[in-house]
Amino acid sequence: QVQLVESGGGLVQPGGSLSLSCAPSGSIFSIGAMGWYRQAPGKQRELVATITSGGSTKYADSVKGRFTISRDNAEHTVYLQMNSLKPEDTAVYYCNGNIRKVAGGYLLAYWGQGTQVTVSS
Repeated sequence: QVQLVESGGGLVQPGGSLSLSCAPSGSIFSIGAMGWYRQAPGKQRELVATITSGGSTKYADSVKGRFTISRDNAEHTVYLQMNSLKPEDTAVYYCNGNIRKVAGGYLLAYWGQGTQVTVSS
């Protein structure tokens, strides 16, 4: 059973940095677009950043210039470097990836279980 597994969340002071990573737990054939989303208490899940297999990126306006998404295609891993963190960045961060488990198989969307990021003094 393939799962996306996130790591790197935690507690950081305002202005600090954190780095998140996400990779599949099982064997897969390929991953297409990958992304990070977040959900704060009482709010809907929102897009943070996405990256295509070719490296094209897109960011939410609220994180532009502060967050950087990147990926390692050989390791099927996506990263999110978060700098200049603000209290409003506090949320559970979820990884998403469009995975093809076997050659010629369907491309399906998978989600990670989420990792908590708390920005507080």
